[in-house]
Amino acid sequence: MSSAPPSGSPAVARHGFGATDAWLVFMAAIWGVNYSVVKVGLQYLSPLAFNGARMVLAAFVLFAVALFVRDVPWPSPRQRWQLLLIGLLGNGLYQLFFIFGLSRTRAGVAALIVAATPAWVAIISRLMGREHVTRVAWMGIGLQLLGVVCVVGSARGFEGGGQVMLGAALMAAGSVCWALFTVLLQPHTRDAHPLHLSAVTMASGALMIVAVAFPDLLRLDWRAVPPTGWASVAYAGLGALVIAYLLYYHGVRVLGPTRTSMYSNLQPVIALAVAWIILHERPTGWQLTGAAFILGGLLLTRVSRRAVGTLTDTPMATRRA
Repeated sequence: MSSAPPSGSPAVARHGFGATDAWLVFMAAIWGVNYSVVKVGLQYLSPLAFNGARMVLAAFVLFAVALFVRDVPWPSPRQRWQLLLIGLLGNGLYQLFFIFGLSRTRAGVAALIVAATPAWVAIISRLMGREHVTRVAWMGIGLQLLGVVCVVGSARGFEGGGQVMLGAALMAAGSVCWALFTVLLQPHTRDAHPLHLSAVTMASGALMIVAVAFPDLLRLDWRAVPPTGWASVAYAGLGALVIAYLLYYHGVRVLGPTRTSMYSNLQPVIALAVAWIILHERPTGWQLTGAAFILGGLLLTRVSRRAVGTLTDTPMATRRA
C-alpha cells in the first residue's frame, strides 16, 4: 500500500469476481499473515536487525523491478530529494515504531490498530486543507478511533500488560507517522510511477533503519540464525513489501482504488485468525468489539459519496505491515 497510480492510468470498471479479485484476496492474506511471521522472526533476531535485513532486501528488489518501468520517467533530481526526505518519515520512522510496537504487543492488536490508519489520513488531510470530510465520514472516523481505543485498552488485561500497552501505543504512533507520510506523498503520485515512488522512499527508509540497526547487525551471529528466522525475513521483505505492493498496484489499475482498498481491509480479520492459530493469541471481547468498530467505520467512510476523497482510496491509506 504505497502510493496511488499515476494519473493518466485510469482504472477499468469491472463487475463480478475475477482473477484480479482473487489476487487481491491473496494480497490481503500476505499482509494479514505477515504480523505473525514477524513475531516468529523476532524470536531469532533483534527488532532492529530483523527490520534492517528485510528493508534492505525490499529496497534492492523494488529498485530492480522499477528499472523495467520505461513508459514513465523517473522523478526529477529535486523531486527525488523530496521523496528521500518523505521516505525517512514513512519507511524510516514508521518502521521503527512498527517493529518496536509489534515486538511488545500481540499481532492481532497491531493489525487492528494499523487498520484504522485511514482515519488519521483523513484528519491530517483535513487539517492541511487537502480534503473535505462530510458528517458521515466523520462518523466513520470516530468509529475507527473508538475501535483503536478499545483495542489499546484491551492490552491491559494481557500477560505483561504494561509492555503490551506500550507496544499498542507505539503502533498507534506509527499509524500517525504513516498517515502524515501519505498526505505529503500524495501530490507526487500525479506524475510519477508508483514503483519509482516506492523504490526511492524505501531506499531512504532502509538507510535510516540500517544506520540505527548497525550495532545490532554487527553483533548478530548470522550463522546462528536458523532457516525459520531467514524465512521470516524473506517473507516480511519480499512478501509484504514487494509482492503485495505489486498486486495492489495491479488491482488499482484494473479495478480502481476504492474496490482494491476494500480488499486490504480484510487483513486485520486474517491477522487475528492467523495469530490465533499460529501464536495462540485468542482474541478478547474488547478486541472483537474494536474490530467491529474499525471495520464498520472504514465501511461507513467509504460509502460516503464525498467522504474523505482521493487519499483514503489510495493504496497509501491502509498501511501494510
